[in-house]
Amino acid sequence: MAAVSKGGVRVPALLLVALTATALLLFFLLPALSPGRSATSTTGIACPAASPVGTTVTSSAAGRSPDPVTVTKEDVSWLRSQLDLNRLGEPPSTADQWHALRKGINPRTRAQQLEDFRRYKGISHYEGADADNHTTLSCPGELLVEEHHSNYGEPWAGGRDVFEFLAGASGLQPSDLVLEIGCGTLRVGLHFIRYLDTSRFHCLERDELSLMAAFRYELPSQGLLHKRPLIVRYDLIYASAVFLHMPDQLVWVGLERLAGRLKPGKGRIFVSHNIKFCSRLGSQECERRLGNLGMEYVGKRMHDSLLFNHYEIWFEFRRPKA
Repeated sequence: MAAVSKGGVRVPALLLVALTATALLLFFLLPALSPGRSATSTTGIACPAASPVGTTVTSSAAGRSPDPVTVTKEDVSWLRSQLDLNRLGEPPSTADQWHALRKGINPRTRAQQLEDFRRYKGISHYEGADADNHTTLSCPGELLVEEHHSNYGEPWAGGRDVFEFLAGASGLQPSDLVLEIGCGTLRVGLHFIRYLDTSRFHCLERDELSLMAAFRYELPSQGLLHKRPLIVRYDLIYASAVFLHMPDQLVWVGLERLAGRLKPGKGRIFVSHNIKFCSRLGSQECERRLGNLGMEYVGKRMHDSLLFNHYEIWFEFRRPKA
């Protein structure tokens, strides 16, 4: 191999070429890696440019699938595995057994909790003229101890069962619009509000205490104040234990006003417990009246409770496509 003499040292020609190429590579590469050069340099390695101001960045929640409406077998299996993992056997069956489990907890009834709240206000609280300046939405003690959860004659948890059935039976989507007639303190409505997009749930309620509990306690405590009601034509309207307390003629007046709010085709009205306002007329007369309202009876449905031995009966009505 030919060699080049340099300062008395003989350097192989191939080695000299390699050294020259390395020097050229470093000449172009090092400036690009230097912190003094712009990150968007076209030479060498460059960091990704930051998004310009005003660019919309899609969040992970924006394109996510809606939350599931019903509990799956996998959900139940997971829950049971957690009960086993934490060695939680069957619940106690007597008051004494329940009391024995309250280790380190001062068991109080709601009435006792309310009295404690009135007397002691809380473990740590402000006093004097400044006491009311630290609470954005002051809530009455009666609501804080959730007395309104006992106003329904059955467990508060039953609201989830109503939501699960109605949302599943109507094929409800988060973008749909829902109206509840007689929503009370939102025992059912909370689940719809959480599932639906903003401004897609509305309810009609005239009871002052129920409305106070809904607005001053349930919505703030559940973190749902950012949801807004909107009255338009609805995909789903339901009346849970409402029509059976009303005179038949008043129910028909209500149906007449609601029918025009219901979307043709997909829109549904579900009524719980019974439809005596209809059955007392006879099937032919009921069908005729519904037809005059642009509605028709679909059928009777039943839904089992998830948490206790109970089932709901619902009657389905729809507005046929125009």
